Amino acid sequence: MRIAYAITRADAVGGASVHVRDLARAMLERGHEVQVFLGGTGQVTAQLSAAGVPFRSLAHMGRSLSPYHDARAAFEFAQVLHEFRPHLVSAHTAKAGWIARAVCARMGIPAIYTPHGLSVGKRARAPVRLLARLAERAAGRWNQDIVCVCEAERRLALVYRIAPPERLHVIYNGVRDVAPELRASPGASPCRIVSVARFDEPKEHPVLLEAMSRLRDAAWELDLVGDGPLEQDCRAFAARLGIEGRVRFHGYLPDPAPVLARAACFVLASRSEALPRSLLEAMRAGLPIVASAVGGVAEMVDNGTNGLLIPKSDAGLFATAIRRLIVDERARTAYGRASRDAYEARFRFELMLEKTVALYGTVRERTASN
Repeated sequence: MRIAYAITRADAVGGASVHVRDLARAMLERGHEVQVFLGGTGQVTAQLSAAGVPFRSLAHMGRSLSPYHDARAAFEFAQVLHEFRPHLVSAHTAKAGWIARAVCARMGIPAIYTPHGLSVGKRARAPVRLLARLAERAAGRWNQDIVCVCEAERRLALVYRIAPPERLHVIYNGVRDVAPELRASPGASPCRIVSVARFDEPKEHPVLLEAMSRLRDAAWELDLVGDGPLEQDCRAFAARLGIEGRVRFHGYLPDPAPVLARAACFVLASRSEALPRSLLEAMRAGLPIVASAVGGVAEMVDNGTNGLLIPKSDAGLFATAIRRLIVDERARTAYGRASRDAYEARFRFELMLEKTVALYGTVRERTASN
């Protein structure tokens, strides 16, 4: 089978781009012909190249709304699809998803769309939400099926009538396992806290930093992994809070597993999420979690079993929850063990791959029978 993957941008690595990289690599290993189409070049194309995944950059595909460039991107995408002649297109993220589905509908190619976080709800600001609802409803008539990475996304798609129920499929993201030496020891002291997140909306690093500033009397260290346009603002905010000496900014790391292995607790403050990959990696490492109760996070973190869920944007409650784990080594150990168990049961890469392959087969059979 020839499979074309489409994703919007190459300049910033995120959960969606890593998902596409790993999925494309796995399909290549199964003997399928694969090519990834994406906007521009950057860290994402470097990772695709390192993984041996064929790709092609599209000059006009971009994240910003631009009728001129979006029309050029659609024309360009149609050209490369005509050359590649895929049996199936798997489109990821909003812009690439919309353009790919429009082109595929015109060319008669079956398309599957994975949004990795619909912007139709409170994830985006009001004007963007309205535009996203109109765009998603229109595109929902073009594609075969939509992959929702969590039940929360499926419910959102139903509420806003993005597609009928039978075309919405929940397939949890999955991550490959790590060697035993890269699993954490959450009972260790002092409590090293780690967060892996891009310094950009909808992440809430200032909420996390404010929470940590309220724990000056406790023994902790904070590792922040990631880059992004708001990184310098967060560095300055940590300095104003007087905690810069206890916070390490690691920048972007292609593989955060070694940092997670040295940690005792994982924290994610965010205004909106679908199913964050960073939490999957933390659970794989066997870490207890403190996270904002948004999107699909509650499907990963069972409050009081493998972590603690906090209302978004509440620095005070974040501080209370983090303090609880800092002082209770037994709770950290128990929560960490439960995180690892949940990963093994529900979030392994192999589980995601098999469900995805099955969906590809269903879509191809349906197309062949029509």
